Amino acid sequence: MHEIVQDYYGKQLSSSSDLKTTACCDIGQVPAWFKPLLACIHPEVLSRYYGCGLVCPPLLQGCRVLDLGCGSGRDAYALAQLVGPAGSVVGVDMTEEQLAVAERHRAYHIDKFGYDNVRFVQGYIERLDELDLMPGSFDVIVSNCVLNLSPDKVAVLAGVQRLLKEGGEFYFSDVYADRRVPDAVRDDPVLYGECLGGALYWNDFLRLARQAGFIDPRLVTDRPLVITDPELAPRIGNIHFFSATYRLFKLADLEDACEDHGQAVIYRGTMPEHVHRFELDKHHAIETGRVFPVCGNTSRMLHETRFAPHFEFIGNFDRHYGLFEGCGSKIPFDTATSLLPSAGACC
Repeated sequence: MHEIVQDYYGKQLSSSSDLKTTACCDIGQVPAWFKPLLACIHPEVLSRYYGCGLVCPPLLQGCRVLDLGCGSGRDAYALAQLVGPAGSVVGVDMTEEQLAVAERHRAYHIDKFGYDNVRFVQGYIERLDELDLMPGSFDVIVSNCVLNLSPDKVAVLAGVQRLLKEGGEFYFSDVYADRRVPDAVRDDPVLYGECLGGALYWNDFLRLARQAGFIDPRLVTDRPLVITDPELAPRIGNIHFFSATYRLFKLADLEDACEDHGQAVIYRGTMPEHVHRFELDKHHAIETGRVFPVCGNTSRMLHETRFAPHFEFIGNFDRHYGLFEGCGSKIPFDTATSLLPSAGACC
């Protein structure tokens, strides 16, 4: 599978326009605050973007960030601007041709930003322990439409868990299926390269994440994917694919269900670009100044991470009131066709 991916992204694709699905987001779906960051990135780097989401969570100033499967460096160079001169970004990728593009324009970006805080490392995201990366040293790890391309997703998640600080976050976008992908789809080189063949059934992903120690994965955004190539559509049958962004926190005391401890938070409205509300995930849009009831896990995700200074916290873990209302297990993605590209998914 490594050889298939290296060939597809190193030799078969020359730009994002060569892709055969809507996984890769266009500029029309990018939020306004992100566009000035893109304007500072070299055009060749932008043209070789193959991501499926926006992997720039809030409050990155001064953070140490790792970008898994960084490709030609679009996200790494965007993140470099968000972490600033006090932070740093490390990009890891296995494809020489992609890294050559990223490296070729390092001087361009140093001149644009006024500082040098990015480095690129060639390696496999399943073998992060073989790279010169300190365990527990990253505040945030990101990945953009890459986990599905890995033949050993368990190893990737274990490596992420190892490299994150306590309270750190894995914030990433990827492609998921509404059922387990059959061998005929998984073994198709084009479907694999297009991020469909290696896509996990969403519930299997949740199981793997929990096994790796990420007890309560949170879905941030999602959108259905469309197969734009008429020759590919018949080869996937009745499977539906989704682009989705998740955040996984490395927190030791998370519970395996959303438990009600009578807690609440009040958002101060102090995060840049999030003055009126902060969206922790798809089901937690927390308005500024309003008392917002939360489960124990959500309380910890806010109180024991970089988000803590931006909230007031009500209650503790002294009492328990049972399962938090609304904790369910049905498919989490929106399936309505009205959500297709024009719906403004964040990417």
